[in-house]
Amino acid sequence: MNCCDSQSCNSETQILAVILDLDGTLLDTEKTTKYVVKDFLAKYGKILDREKEDKRLGQMHKESAASIVKDYDLPLTPDQFSKEIMPMYKERWPQAKALPGVNRLLMHLHKHGVPFALASNSIRKHIDEKLYRHEGWKELFSVILGSNDVNSGKPSPDLFLEAAKRMGVDPLRCLVIEDSLPGVMAAKSAGMKVVAVPSLQTQADRYSIATYVLHSLLEFQPEIWGLPPFDDWVENALPIEPMYVKAVASDGFLSEVSDNDSTSLPDQISGVYFGWAKLGTSGIFKAVVSIGWHGHSVAAKQVILPYLIDETEEYTTDQPWQLLLVGYIRELSGEVNTSLDIEILEEDKSIAMAALDLPVFAHHRGSPLLAE
Repeated sequence: MNCCDSQSCNSETQILAVILDLDGTLLDTEKTTKYVVKDFLAKYGKILDREKEDKRLGQMHKESAASIVKDYDLPLTPDQFSKEIMPMYKERWPQAKALPGVNRLLMHLHKHGVPFALASNSIRKHIDEKLYRHEGWKELFSVILGSNDVNSGKPSPDLFLEAAKRMGVDPLRCLVIEDSLPGVMAAKSAGMKVVAVPSLQTQADRYSIATYVLHSLLEFQPEIWGLPPFDDWVENALPIEPMYVKAVASDGFLSEVSDNDSTSLPDQISGVYFGWAKLGTSGIFKAVVSIGWHGHSVAAKQVILPYLIDETEEYTTDQPWQLLLVGYIRELSGEVNTSLDIEILEEDKSIAMAALDLPVFAHHRGSPLLAE
């Protein structure tokens, strides 16, 4: 966890309400729709510029549409572009999964009676379309706001100020959780504390104005803000919603295998995890893995360092790997935006070995996903 604004971090102002962004913060829509623009541009003989697209992260659709038409010299008006591309986005939205730690946080806040709002640069109609597959979410929020509910979207503070107003909470006592730079800027302009969980881990240095910068919401500590602490750790291990990963080995690391341009691991994830590993036909093993990033900027790559705890059979690392990650141990020691120290410690191995014998983690060994 990285505290970027020491004065804000040491503030004794207790947080009374939380305001959350949607795309890239609660739902992995950024990765689910990553190739929509690429596919759309291909129809017009244009090649996507990833750096330009990364800079558009967090923009309102209207603003993004105008800049895409201009940047790629498309023979369309922004309105025509929107009309053509929006069905492509809507087709992908149902595939967007909750990001790690999201369900845990929402249920924790609800359990303890902490009001929380959703404030997104998407219009309200699109917010509803993204939420409907996540049963119960809509009812949990005290307030839901889209960009068409205020005069100006992010980076204007309007959305956050309106959310605070409707919850009846002083903006100074609101905490915002965001993934994009426009969202962080909006929260700061509203006078609120802000936790950034960057969608683009390799650009996390741009988020220095945030109060805290995290790798994922699994690192979030409510007690820092005067909120009730989590109580769901089991003997130094945190149960998580299982993440299934197919990977191949190279130079001592694993790289995820993509199926049809989609992957299981969101970018907003790093740290030491554990679970079950299946290697080809060699069997299923207890495993602990460290997930981080190697490289910088657009050349950075998410990598997995694996360790098999109970290897009792001979195996070769060049076999296909299947991982079912079911628990979390700790964050990595490096900064978010640098090559991370992804070493697996002896303590990590001991925690994982003991945890995987507990029923809450052990029953996942029989998952149908590992029977493929």
